[in-house]
Amino acid sequence: MKLLPVRRFCLLLPLLVAPVALTLAQTTPRQLNTLPTVSDSVQPAATHQPAPAPAAAPPIEASRYSVGLKNGQTYRVFDVETKQPVFGRSFLLLDGQQRIDLSEVKYYEDETGHYVRTKLPKGNRDVTLRREKVGRISQYSAYTNQFSGGYPGGFSPYGYGGRYGGFGGYGMGGPMYRPIKVEYFTKDNGPVQDLSLKNLSLATADNPASTEMLLQARRYQQYATASYVVGGGLLVAGLLNSLSTRDGGTLISPLMYAAVPFLIVPVVVQGKQQRSIRQAISLYNRGPQ
Repeated sequence: MKLLPVRRFCLLLPLLVAPVALTLAQTTPRQLNTLPTVSDSVQPAATHQPAPAPAAAPPIEASRYSVGLKNGQTYRVFDVETKQPVFGRSFLLLDGQQRIDLSEVKYYEDETGHYVRTKLPKGNRDVTLRREKVGRISQYSAYTNQFSGGYPGGFSPYGYGGRYGGFGGYGMGGPMYRPIKVEYFTKDNGPVQDLSLKNLSLATADNPASTEMLLQARRYQQYATASYVVGGGLLVAGLLNSLSTRDGGTLISPLMYAAVPFLIVPVVVQGKQQRSIRQAISLYNRGPQ
């Protein structure tokens, strides 16, 4: 019976502790892991994205071409013009203002390419050559007027493609001057040489692949020479026969028709010869494989 008050106290203890815990929960601060509540009257400040920076303008090109003089001076200019007056000496006009005598120029560039001023083989004055290709074997070219009246129908010993050692063709028309593209080359920036099979063979003798291509080009040259000789002989013989009168009339000799194929073959063969020469130069510039 003495334990009854103690049992009552244990039963009443939760009722006494609950109000106290509720009061403490209302007075304690908010836990850190709870999110704050935002009032509807408070709006977040609008964020302003910075405007994209304008694209940078391309840099103004100060110069496009280079002009080198024989005294070592170099100009970087925007425009180069070649002037060849009827009276007076040729000169370069730089940017429309500065005038430089062409005899003082070593090389120059313009919108059409790169040019050098140099002496030709067996020549005593400077000429202007256009650079075609750059490498150990660099190619250059120039145009010259050639009189075609010394050969039948305009036959040229240099042909249509320059001094490859090839031959030109028989054409129609009388004596006249015509522009001929003459080609040159340099090896390792050495002296200028005629672009002939003989000179190229000596310059590329240390490359077997180039030597083989040049031997093939030489065979094409021999075919063209033989065909021209036969075709020319048949043409002349047929012309003489046609001029002779028979029974009071003029007869076209069959020999003239027979000469036509022999005169066409060299045109085809010459194209193959030039391709072989270009391949020989390309193989040499590429180096050993």
